[in-house]
Amino acid sequence: EVQLQASGGGLVQAGGSLRLTCAASGRTRDDYSIGWFRQAPGKEREGVLCISRSEETTYYADSVKGRFAVSEDIAKLMVYLQMSNLKPEDTAVYYCAACGVLHESPGVKFTFGFHGQGTQVTVSS
Repeated sequence: EVQLQASGGGLVQAGGSLRLTCAASGRTRDDYSIGWFRQAPGKEREGVLCISRSEETTYYADSVKGRFAVSEDIAKLMVYLQMSNLKPEDTAVYYCAACGVLHESPGVKFTFGFHGQGTQVTVSS
């Protein structure tokens, strides 16, 4: 059974940075793609990114391109989400999750599967 645990959230001013961490356990990372989604109160789930294992490519949502960057330490089963130039609209609970990518012109659509508890990110203006 895979377990994913996100951490590192907090309160930050607009323009600031945070680094989120996702700790994975239970299965080798080669078995699935991993990504992040977020959910703000009263809003639909929004995909942030997906590291596609099959395509060996990372896809980002347009809303975070150029500001968010993901990295992995595969040996430690850790995934890091570096968020910079944060905006109030980035406020949400962030989850790391198994993910998939659907190619739907003109862009991509993310799908998400199992995930653990999220971590709250609050950006003040």
